[in-house]
Amino acid sequence: MKRTLLLAPLMVVLAACLVLAPAFAQTYLFRLDRHVIDVYIEADGTYRIESQMTFTNDPSASPIDFVDVGVPTESYDLGGIQASVDGQPINDIQTSPYVKPGVALGLGSNAIPPGGTGTVKVVIPGVRDVLFAADVKDYTSALFSPTWFESQYVSGSTDLQVTFHLPPGVKPEEPIHFPPQGGFGQDTPQAFLDDAGRVAYQWHDASASPSTQYTFGAAFPSRFVVASAVQHPSFLQQLGISEETLLTGLCCISFLLLTAGIVGVAIYAERRRKLAYLPPKIAIEGHGVKRGLTAVEAGVLLETHLDRVLTMMLFSTVKKEAARVVTEQPLKVEKITPQPDGLQEYEVAFLEAITTAEPRARQKALEKVIVDLVKAVQAKMKGFSLKETREYYKSIAGKAWEQVEAANTPEVKSEKYAESIEWTMLDRDFDDRTRRTFQSGPVIVPTWWGSYRPSYAPSMPHGSSGPSGPVKIGGPSLPHLPGSDFAASVIGSVQNNASGMLTSLGSFTGNVTRVTNPPPPPSRSSGGFSGGGGGHSCACACACAGCACACAGGGR
Repeated sequence: MKRTLLLAPLMVVLAACLVLAPAFAQTYLFRLDRHVIDVYIEADGTYRIESQMTFTNDPSASPIDFVDVGVPTESYDLGGIQASVDGQPINDIQTSPYVKPGVALGLGSNAIPPGGTGTVKVVIPGVRDVLFAADVKDYTSALFSPTWFESQYVSGSTDLQVTFHLPPGVKPEEPIHFPPQGGFGQDTPQAFLDDAGRVAYQWHDASASPSTQYTFGAAFPSRFVVASAVQHPSFLQQLGISEETLLTGLCCISFLLLTAGIVGVAIYAERRRKLAYLPPKIAIEGHGVKRGLTAVEAGVLLETHLDRVLTMMLFSTVKKEAARVVTEQPLKVEKITPQPDGLQEYEVAFLEAITTAEPRARQKALEKVIVDLVKAVQAKMKGFSLKETREYYKSIAGKAWEQVEAANTPEVKSEKYAESIEWTMLDRDFDDRTRRTFQSGPVIVPTWWGSYRPSYAPSMPHGSSGPSGPVKIGGPSLPHLPGSDFAASVIGSVQNNASGMLTSLGSFTGNVTRVTNPPPPPSRSSGGFSGGGGGHSCACACACAGCACACAGGGR
């Protein structure tokens, strides 16, 4: 009797375990530590996709024995795919029942155990229907989205690297890249020649999101791929709308709102593209940092907004006593005769342009100044590392601010700021940092400030909104301002100078970009997923063949 009583609760516990076992088997949580993708655009118009994913399985999760990988289109040869996990061949390669289009890789006995790490490699050759005619004649566009995962199954960030290998024969000056979509951390790719001598664009972000869809793109002359491989999108595809999306949209919103939304997105994308006025140039890495650039040239290298670049030129010419501002509203600048020695070529050209009286002629002349400056910076960067050089000049801008902020007297702070104001303007946080730095205490106005802001000339009467008294700095008496007034004056002038120099900042930036970084926005295919093809580019690392792991666009 006692034995029976003891066995009864034991059987209840065993039954509970049997019921709960499937739930435990469906625990999926992992990290995607690194994801490296190489997309080779072949002369026959197909993609060869080489992907390498390093997973770390959570100690509490089930083994990863299936990985579903998205493919740009359904036009590929399943039998040509090769895959491996930690160097061991994967022979179980099927069409994925969860990712459409996609393939399922069965890891079998090499499944990644709980707490373990494994690297899955897959090569997918001959992916067709991935290229589309661009909006500009004789150019072809290509898009690609790497595999991404549902956020509930993946944690942490991913070291993501995507490289486009353009078709053989494309010359360095011919292709163009498009800013990545999805909030990727690097807008401008590194451009180089790969081991086969092909032009390559490489995007890299060490802290990318593994659950976000990023889309990368490039365009190149159509003559480098067979004409039959280039698709010409329908009218709806040119608008970026699939038939399913259109039908759904008509059920939810009016045609007018849908059209307005499409136009708004197009305008936003075009404005963003115009900001990328410095196209990537081919640079054989190995020569390190290009030193000796001026603050203005460094601003171009960092693709600082052009209105700020113009203001930096105005600062530099005024500080060198080559120009003075006669009136601020409207902005009128005159050259000082005789001109000082040592002016940069772009400064001489800027002075000729800015003193042109007729507004439209002045804007046209300033456009040429910027275009010539961009080309000059590109020439100076040949043979040097773009990435390392950009980091070098960002550090110079940071050190310039550190010297200003570390100054322990108003005299030293004002002197450091006046000396390096163009470098501090390279900081994206320039406005707020200026306000914080000069929020209290007086600011000693530099000797050249009256030539830049005539309304704050040394002869101004004393008052709360103007100079409040002279301060001696080893020479002539110089006025000083309350810090907040000075900060507001600097920020206001930087924001307003462009409107005084140009008839339209938008058209100015667009005209410059059209010359320095011209090609076409890509023609979208239906849905805009991997490589421009329809369908979903995602994958899941799953614990069993029949489990229910979902990911963006489908999955196990």
